[in-house]
Amino acid sequence: MPIKKGQAGIRTEMRKFKEGTLHSGSKKGPIVTDRKQAIAIALSESGMSKPTAQQKFEKKRLKSGAKRW
Repeated sequence: MPIKKGQAGIRTEMRKFKEGTLHSGSKKGPIVTDRKQAIAIALSESGMSKPTAQQKFEKKRLKSGAKRW
């Protein structure tokens, strides 16, 4: 089944966690019992954990020593 993007993807992954069918790694991996780990998996699967272009720009600008306006 293809993974949905955004909020819908998070919703499906958290539903799997509540049902007890969310695995860490692959289907053969252990079942996830920690809610924080389930959230991390859901964010990474839906692509929401990746930084946006604005976040990358801010990080680069602050690293260079530029003043914040």
